[in-house]
Amino acid sequence: MDRILITSAIPYINGIKHLGNLVGSQLPADLFARYMRCRGHEVMFICATDEHGTPAELAAAKAGKQVEEFCTEMHEVQAEIAKGFRLSFDNFGRSSSPQNHVLTQHFAGKLAENGFIREVVEEQVYSPTDGRFLPDRYIEGTCPNCGYDSARGDQCDNCTKQLDPTDLINPYSTESGATDLEVRETKHLHLRQSALKDDLDAWINSKHDWPVLTTSIAKKWLHDGDGLQDRGITRDLDWGVPVKKGTEDWPGMEGKVFYVWFDAPIEYIAATKELTDANGEDDAAWKRWWRLDEGAEDVKYFQFMGKDNVPFHTLSFPATIKGSGEPWKLVDYIKSFNYLNYDGGQFSTSRGRGVFMDQALELLPADYWRWWLLSNAPESSDSEFTWENFQAGVNKDLADVLGNFVSRVTKFCRSKFGEEVPAGGEYTAEEAELIASLTTRIRAYEGHMSAMEVRKSAQELRAIWVAGNEYLQTTAPWSAFKTDPDRAAAITRLSLNLIRLYSVLSAPFIPDASAKMLAAMKTENADWPGDVAEFLAALPAGHAFEVPEVLFAKISDEDREAWQERFAGTRD
Repeated sequence: MDRILITSAIPYINGIKHLGNLVGSQLPADLFARYMRCRGHEVMFICATDEHGTPAELAAAKAGKQVEEFCTEMHEVQAEIAKGFRLSFDNFGRSSSPQNHVLTQHFAGKLAENGFIREVVEEQVYSPTDGRFLPDRYIEGTCPNCGYDSARGDQCDNCTKQLDPTDLINPYSTESGATDLEVRETKHLHLRQSALKDDLDAWINSKHDWPVLTTSIAKKWLHDGDGLQDRGITRDLDWGVPVKKGTEDWPGMEGKVFYVWFDAPIEYIAATKELTDANGEDDAAWKRWWRLDEGAEDVKYFQFMGKDNVPFHTLSFPATIKGSGEPWKLVDYIKSFNYLNYDGGQFSTSRGRGVFMDQALELLPADYWRWWLLSNAPESSDSEFTWENFQAGVNKDLADVLGNFVSRVTKFCRSKFGEEVPAGGEYTAEEAELIASLTTRIRAYEGHMSAMEVRKSAQELRAIWVAGNEYLQTTAPWSAFKTDPDRAAAITRLSLNLIRLYSVLSAPFIPDASAKMLAAMKTENADWPGDVAEFLAALPAGHAFEVPEVLFAKISDEDREAWQERFAGTRD
């Protein structure tokens, strides 16, 4: 069995995320992690909160809290929400951890030692009123491109143009509102990505199986315009990883911290170390996942992220790894996603437009959201959440197809044979045909899941559920019982085994419903189906079962309309 390392893009600490953030990285990563565990692989699934940078400082100030206190509280909130969505992280770490401080400073020292960091004198905005240099998001003003009057110092949210603070018209400090801003010189460190361009280009070109979305973005950054640019990796901030060369001070960099996009990906490694440290294991335990000279040569590493994170994971983070000159594990496959939009527009954290993760769990259990989001994942293009589509997906797929099958089979058996698998009757050509069809579909499902084809996997799984319903309709055990009880018993016996099969196959998508189905069949666990005929004979005559509660309640028109109105954009 392979050893599988999985990371999903780490979310900013500055607030609760919406459903678009969830389906763009964490949820499909969890689907893949669960599937790989089901197939017997050893899995390390890592995520964390991204706690440095101006977003964290601004959010803390808005909340009236010290940034460290704010980050600790929000980490706990995000970790609890992740549990609510049944995200099966082996560790949900923190980029502010001591482990990440040490590793970030270590990488910086190695990069400097190898000549991949240069000191640059930059002109940045200084606020005499605030008594400090203002990082990009501490400055707002009018966009020179579209005239939007609340553009940030790094980007205009209206026209999406990338900006520098000095580009803004009539800039002001978001901290104090001061307009007496000056441009002063300050020294910063730049990662010499340009010196690694050819190496990165060759590496990316070797990844023939990567999604087109991933490689197209990476190559655009490599070759468009002036090509890959050197990137600043330090900031004039108080909160962050202090700039050091390994354990040594860095002259001229006193009071500065590493830029969040330098230290954040390193947290994937650090979060693994956080886990093994917490378990009392030695360094060999985390290095076997990350160091090629310590056992990671047989690890397959998969990353999941939204398309906006692709440049950092195909270029900046690999440049850090390669530039260190050390044998660190590089990603093998990057699964990137387009955007999930909301009901004709965009999700908006600031305006509260759309459903946020905490609100979603207040409305319905996690499986409802997991199924719809994954079956509509924005893989080949942007997709859109609408309440009508959500209602239809839940009601048709989960309630009418899967839930209805489980309910009909168990209730029929209880009424005619009692709460145990019935004896009698032999399987016929109809059962043989179903088993052959299911075998083909299950192998196709496995292929899609292994290839991380999320929507195709969901479509195949639904087809497997539908096959059981069609079998039940064709064989009609309720009619057969009147003239041939043994035939009805055989049909029912196979159908009860189908519930067990559906439980195992559905576990990566809808883990709670899967557990309920398995419990109803009085089975603690079940291995992945190899020989389908053998699997469908696992529950013998006389095996007890129970009728489960309704797996999925339908969403009413009244609820749908109320939710549509509630989440139209009323949050401050």
